[in-house]
Amino acid sequence: MNPTNKLSLKNHLIVIAGPTASGKTALSIKLAKALKCEIISADSRQFYRDLSIGTAKPDEKEMEGVRHHFVDFLPLEKEFSAGKFELAVLDLLHEIFTNINRCIMTGGSGLYIRAVCEGMNDIPAVDKSFRDELYRELEQHGLQSLVEELRTKDPVYYEKVDIKNTQRVIRALEVCRATGMPYSSFRSDRKVQRSFNIIKIGLEREREKLFARINERMDRMIEAGLFEEAEKFYDKRHLNALKTVGYKEIFDYLDGKFEKEEAIRLLKRNSRRYAKRQMTWFKKDPEFMWFHPDDHEKILKYIHEKMTENS
Repeated sequence: MNPTNKLSLKNHLIVIAGPTASGKTALSIKLAKALKCEIISADSRQFYRDLSIGTAKPDEKEMEGVRHHFVDFLPLEKEFSAGKFELAVLDLLHEIFTNINRCIMTGGSGLYIRAVCEGMNDIPAVDKSFRDELYRELEQHGLQSLVEELRTKDPVYYEKVDIKNTQRVIRALEVCRATGMPYSSFRSDRKVQRSFNIIKIGLEREREKLFARINERMDRMIEAGLFEEAEKFYDKRHLNALKTVGYKEIFDYLDGKFEKEEAIRLLKRNSRRYAKRQMTWFKKDPEFMWFHPDDHEKILKYIHEKMTENS
């Protein structure tokens, strides 16, 4: 290793990841105060202004004076991909590391975390009309018809993707249709070597306790005005920012597809399913060290040890 790389690896990005309601926000703030550093949010649902209740966005009081980046900075109409996030975060880290050698990045959006840690694939940009057409087909024929198209056009990616994840299926198909090539042909497993040290920490709780926390948090969200927040944006429900758990179910309720009680049941069920998908994603990465969220002293000790190893 040349001297330049050795010097740069004294900078540390501490990743705190885990499923929804696992306690990432509270722990990250404790760690940031102990380490005297800033926090980057890697929760793609918290990027958007106005979406506060349904995204469990931390407010000023919860932030406890710790500076947060990439929270509440985008209008609903603005699309912000994992690739754009990667570039923006790298620029920010360059700035942060000129003053302090550590920063925390926390969230549950696995693709966005991977983009920063490993780099994005060279996926071509395609005209928005392809995505719009796919969403129209989704409304008319349902997700299964799109899944079948993906299976035909890109069997390699079909075997890897979560076929229940609407956005991933549509993203792959829009590239297939626009380029005439399989989406998987643009993807690479090659990792980019970053010029800073990355410390990955995963948070996990016992399954039943996590699910209980998810249910309880959803009850608090509803009490805080989740249905009213979603209703305010009903006319914008076609936007990508609102095609997410916590809003889709309420839009269906407002469309008269089921009663409010059923909407609440689905909100909780789909949030639990989302948490399981998040855990599946993060558990595939062997670089994560797993802790219970309450073990902040053990976590802090581990961070110090990893920072010392790479200094």
